[in-house]
Amino acid sequence: MLGLAGWSGSGKTTLVCKLIPVLVQRGLRVSTMKHAHHSFDVDKPGKDSYEHRAAGATEVMISSANRWALMHENRSAPEADVETLKTHMTAVDLLIIEGFKRERHEKIEVHRPSLGHPLLAASDPHIVAIASDAPVPEATSLNGGLPVIDLNDVDALADFVIAHCALRTTTDAA
Repeated sequence: MLGLAGWSGSGKTTLVCKLIPVLVQRGLRVSTMKHAHHSFDVDKPGKDSYEHRAAGATEVMISSANRWALMHENRSAPEADVETLKTHMTAVDLLIIEGFKRERHEKIEVHRPSLGHPLLAASDPHIVAIASDAPVPEATSLNGGLPVIDLNDVDALADFVIAHCALRTTTDAA
């Protein structure tokens, strides 16, 4: 499990969407977990599954030949943390967590100095590297010295993820 964290607009989703195919091409099974800051809905009013939830169901599973989805309503319960949510997911080689920047799992910070936001790594000891589109000189003094990887070099980022997480790829067997 490894997270990608950063301020809104830093390019986390773009990076996840570029990184997944590279990791999959190397023979890894990858899943993702995405945090949403606002209320969201994956269902539509008028659909049976939406009506089941609206009627008060705690969970609704919808299934077809192509996919299944489980929707869980928190109702008055607090938002689940990453560790709790992870228990609902199928085991894979790598679970990429997008967002959840306040959680205590290891993360790569996606940082664009041009946006003017402070580094999350300055106050988060769980950040293990910084992916940036520009030099980040202060990275050498954070968390024992953090590697800075070019945000646009997806292969280098994949190499870091594989090495950091000690993953075995199909290219390792060759």
